[in-house]
Amino acid sequence: MSLQITIRNVSNEVRNELAARAARSGKSMQEYLREELERLAKRPSLDQWLSRVREQKELTGRKLDSEVILAHRDADRQ
Repeated sequence: MSLQITIRNVSNEVRNELAARAARSGKSMQEYLREELERLAKRPSLDQWLSRVREQKELTGRKLDSEVILAHRDADRQ
């Protein structure tokens, strides 16, 4: 079942940018925004993501020192 959503008080700049993105994608603004909303809804919220990370951390019992993490990061930069 489809529902309508109304968003008020959108600035002209935001509306124009979204219209341009839709046009570049070869889509109507309605189609573009619907797909963006669906993509957004499929992603976990930051709180959900952090909760999952904490659960995995507790399950595995793994801990890395910040020095190890930074060393791996720096190794990729060389």
